[in-house]
Amino acid sequence: MITDQHLLRYARHILLDEFGIEGQERVLAARVLVVGAGGLGSPVALYLAASGVGQLVLADDDDVELSNLQRQILHSTSRVGWPKAKSAQHMLADLNPEVPVQALVQRLDGQALSDQVAQADLVLDCCDNFATRHAVNRACVEHGKPLVSGAAIRFAGQITVFDLRQAQAPCYHCLFPEADDVEELRCATTGVFAPLVGIVGSVQAAEAIKVLTGMGDPLVGRLLSVDALTMQWHTVRFRRDPACLVCAGRDA
Repeated sequence: MITDQHLLRYARHILLDEFGIEGQERVLAARVLVVGAGGLGSPVALYLAASGVGQLVLADDDDVELSNLQRQILHSTSRVGWPKAKSAQHMLADLNPEVPVQALVQRLDGQALSDQVAQADLVLDCCDNFATRHAVNRACVEHGKPLVSGAAIRFAGQITVFDLRQAQAPCYHCLFPEADDVEELRCATTGVFAPLVGIVGSVQAAEAIKVLTGMGDPLVGRLLSVDALTMQWHTVRFRRDPACLVCAGRDA
């Protein structure tokens, strides 16, 4: 239920005809799972908390390091050594104390991941490794949950949405099939341009809010890529793979 405090805090969203009170009510009622509280998870969590998401669940098993602070704006120098999920919880409570934040200091996998995805209305993949991305995708397919995926390395970023409530929507495996021989690039060894994760994470947050409110046209079946060196954006369309090993069993 919208209160006077909500009307004041979220006024600039409510003023948007496409958003309105109904959209804000949907945001306030939503439970969102964010996997990863690092470079991408930082802007995602900040904007979702600022927008009034009803419950935010942050999962990350890592601790804050000094080298993270170049880009991971959820954290601070005073919280170096803290678990990232707890550091994020601290920051978000200061930003918007109305949003309950559950901090999971663990790498979600197996039944724990399945249980969290089952409870969520929306999942955001803000992690940095293919194994977790594919595990999150499988759980979202299993429970029919929308997934907003982002990635950033060096100067290149990508964002897309997998709305797994739709029978014909593709999943992450349709776009990036799981393979043992895929070379995985890590920020720790290849570097990443700090504002890039802010750009990608902000688009992820925007797509998440669009999905939650039913507003606009989310990036379902479209991979949006950005080259931060030239600030060129490209969109590639893709479809569900009928032979996908993960989602082919869904009803057509």
